[in-house]
Amino acid sequence: MKRVTMNEVQANLPEYLQMAEQEDILIVDRGKPIGMLLGLPSEDDLEDYQLENDPRFLKRISQARKRLRSGQGIRLEDIQW
Repeated sequence: MKRVTMNEVQANLPEYLQMAEQEDILIVDRGKPIGMLLGLPSEDDLEDYQLENDPRFLKRISQARKRLRSGQGIRLEDIQW
């Protein structure tokens, strides 16, 4: 992960956006982290990012895992296609 100051990003935003396609860029101001630039090479990457960071989705995944652990899930073999 590359670490740059807010002033550097402001002065060279197009360059840092291109760099973000290869690695995440942490933006700092007076030494404190204030933001991130994350490259999104495709629309699928954007959808993945949104799901991975959506609290409602994460809650549903957690609930589903709890149900599976308690034996309330459906075996793959029992699903009829």
